This record gives sequence, structure tokens and C-alpha cells, in this order.
Amino acid sequence: MKSQTNDRAIILGEFILENKSTVRAAARRFGISKSTVHKDVSERLPKISPQLSILVKEVLEQNKQERHIRGGLATKEKYRQLAETKMG
Repeated sequence: MKSQTNDRAIILGEFILENKSTVRAAARRFGISKSTVHKDVSERLPKISPQLSILVKEVLEQNKQERHIRGGLATKEKYRQLAETKMG
């Protein structure tokens, strides 16, 4: 059973790194919770593959710094769609 969680941690780490993915996007892609993704990449991955863990952490830090921008873009899109619905 432990082998499966270790394999999952590596797969999640590689996915996040290759796609510059967020924890939410990885969770959605693999059908697991955000908590599981976070635990795998922040606690398990450093013990299994320290090099991969460092690279994944950099991607997650960048995502954290950009989240306010994504939130603003999502809100802008929401109101654009609302305006289209009212006009159309």
C-alpha cells in the first residue's frame, strides 16, 4: 500500500511540474482531494525524491504568488458572461 502512495506522490509531482499546475487542477485531474495532493507533494515527495520536490515547490510558490491575479481574471470573466447573458 505504501508503494502506491509513493508512486502517486511522484506522479503528482511530475504532473504539477510539467503542466505548471495548481494543487486544485492536479486534484481535479486525478480525482482526489486537494488535501491529498498537498500532503503527497509537501510531505511524502521530499522523502522519496528531494530533487523533484524542490522543483514542485517552486511551481507551487509561483502559483501562490499569482493567485490574486487568477482570482481577478475569474471575476472579470464571470461578470463578462453575466453581461452577455443579459444582452443576449
